[in-house]
Parts: sequence; structure tokens; C-alpha cells
Amino acid sequence: MATIEIIQRAVGPDFGAVGGSADMRSVIGALLTYGLMFACLMLIISAAAWAISSSNGSWQSAAKAKAGVFVALGGAALTGGALAWANWLLDVGAAL
Repeated sequence: MATIEIIQRAVGPDFGAVGGSADMRSVIGALLTYGLMFACLMLIISAAAWAISSSNGSWQSAAKAKAGVFVALGGAALTGGALAWANWLLDVGAAL
């Protein structure tokens, strides 16, 4: 259990290694929040369009809405992985 707590504390970008980190923290946090909100909104709209178009027999629209659902899920996953990417970029920047 102790290793899980240590791992949970270690998750998050190290903004102290870069100058102007207070501004970067707010910008990155806002971008991640907006990205996740738009991905969830797109998921809801695409799922509703998929359900409506498939129930009405419009298979071409249902296929496009299904693709929208998968794109929204991919966008949400990429938004979630953006924190790890920001950590990597900050580590590279501190090492230069």
C-alpha cells in the first residue's frame, strides 16, 4: 500500500523546473479541462445521433455517428494522456 501512495503522490507535472511555471500550470490545466469537456460533449452528441439514426434506418448516418463516438473516445484518452506528455516535456526542458 505504501508504494501506491508514493506513486499517487508522484503523478503530476513538475512545474518548479521551468521558469514561468505558474502561468504554464493555469494554461495547461485550462486546456486539459476544455479538451475533456469537448470530448465528453462530442461523445454524448455522437451517441445520441448514432441511436437516433440507427433507429430510423439511416445506416450511413449511423456509421458516421459511430465514427464520431470512437473519435470522441480517442480524444478523451489523448486528453487524459496529455498530463504524462507534459511531464515528459518538462523533464526534457529541465535537462537541457
